[in-house]
Amino acid sequence: MAGRTVSFTTFNLLNLNEPGLPIYRDRDGWDADIHARKIAWTGAKLQEMQADVFGFQELWHADSLTAALAAAGLGDSHVAVAPPGQSGQRIVCAAAVARDIMVGTPEWITDFPDDFILQSSGDDPQTSEIEVKISTFSRPVLRFEIKPRSDGPVVSVYVCHFKSKAPTQIWREGWYDKDIHSRHRDAIGAGLSTIRRTAEATALRMILTEEMKDTDRPVVVLGDCNDGQLSNTLNIMTGQPRFLTGLREGGGDTALYTAQTLQQLRSTTDVYYTHVYQDIRESLDHILVSQEFYDMSRRRIWAFDGLEIANDHLNDDNHKETGTGDHGVVRARFRYSPTSAAVV
Repeated sequence: MAGRTVSFTTFNLLNLNEPGLPIYRDRDGWDADIHARKIAWTGAKLQEMQADVFGFQELWHADSLTAALAAAGLGDSHVAVAPPGQSGQRIVCAAAVARDIMVGTPEWITDFPDDFILQSSGDDPQTSEIEVKISTFSRPVLRFEIKPRSDGPVVSVYVCHFKSKAPTQIWREGWYDKDIHSRHRDAIGAGLSTIRRTAEATALRMILTEEMKDTDRPVVVLGDCNDGQLSNTLNIMTGQPRFLTGLREGGGDTALYTAQTLQQLRSTTDVYYTHVYQDIRESLDHILVSQEFYDMSRRRIWAFDGLEIANDHLNDDNHKETGTGDHGVVRARFRYSPTSAAVV
């Protein structure tokens, strides 16, 4: 196996479940016709954005993923990666991986690292203390391994789905007083969602750092991070590496580079967006890669070869009736081009 390219796609499936099964508080879920449209559309997008590795968010039922892969003609070439017994009981991250590069056993990470802590007494006398008590991911993070080349290293792939920007519902809380809090529920709820998303990004960043530090292990993160390219969430995840230009070389041992920025460095116009809310277009879905995939890195093994995004369907407001998703689908391609200093 000596593949010259490797590609990754991140794809939010918008609650892909079998017909008639509940989705959150919707006890009836998708009817058979809507489910059929979702499978057909998902299959078409999988074919259009075909990749060696797909990372999925919002999967409820493994059978629906299998059906979508079959509709795309990928049932034989790719293996579906979903938790054992995934039959509509919860929402998970999942994947589909080319059979000839999949190695090892996938795992779903629910708990934050044992050393995780968000607590401070304040930087100065004017700053009050803060402590955030959270210990699990709202959506377990999927981790698995691939080996794109028999003469190359194993690559660790993570699929994540962080807390959305939607305000956390607070009316069920014991402290909630309608007369006091109802007028502030969106602000309080949005604040809680942001805190949770920030904590999840920090916890995953700790996991990634432990895997990458002093190891030369290539890493790829496929995620609906529910935040933009320049957000604090992405800054935590990436470590804010410097993107070099010209003949300079560098790279960071634990840095992650956004495929969006890699594409922008080659583009004259940026029309990258993966989500539309109240006519605001932004990028919530990201592909992050370690220095082994960064063009200007001394440790480069794969060079960036382009990014595509399928987002025309975001102009359709009725995703339920059309079977379309509510996020753009992002694909990044890389070609084998190791430097002399690369660890292969």
